[in-house]
Amino acid sequence: MIRTAPEGRWFIAGGIVIALLFAAWGWWIALVLWLPVAIWIVAFFRDPERAWQKGADLIVAPADGRVVDIRTVDEPAFFHGAAQRISIFMNVFDCHVNRYPADGVVAYRQYNPGKFLHAADEKASADNEQSTVGLETPRGKLLIRQIAGLIARRIITDDPEGTAVHQGDRLGMIRFGSRVDLFVPVGAEILVRTGDATRVGMTVVAKWA
Repeated sequence: MIRTAPEGRWFIAGGIVIALLFAAWGWWIALVLWLPVAIWIVAFFRDPERAWQKGADLIVAPADGRVVDIRTVDEPAFFHGAAQRISIFMNVFDCHVNRYPADGVVAYRQYNPGKFLHAADEKASADNEQSTVGLETPRGKLLIRQIAGLIARRIITDDPEGTAVHQGDRLGMIRFGSRVDLFVPVGAEILVRTGDATRVGMTVVAKWA
């Protein structure tokens, strides 16, 4: 049985109800056309169990998707200076549950309303609606930024400041296509390249210096 995120259960229930109504009314063509959509809704909100805790010296991917950009940027809000940014784009077929890349304490939270540009674009990192979590870890700071996309209209971030979290714990999710930026210290070794696929909580994206 597929485990699903709580945020998706009303959507899944709605998809099933519509399918049942089409069947009850004998609208077989509509039912055939609708079933792939109903199945996709279940798949979109999947929240699979995966093996966590890759190690204290490793930083794991906060999202399923594909690395679209790696660069050094100025991050004034939490790092107060330079950081390396790994941008992961999630398409509508990826798992959209986000998870913490390392053990630590949530030390910073910020939500910014904004635009809904294509999440893979560079401007999306600054201009789109986003929710940011700063993590103080035993090895240094990490920052995770959930960014809305063209059709994403809801960002869920679970934990308030002061929450102790573990590598692989659920951070939240973004509904219907989006991007996650992970900021790591300049001294950390980046282990992925642009174009690489990532699996949330499993792909090691960086190593502490």
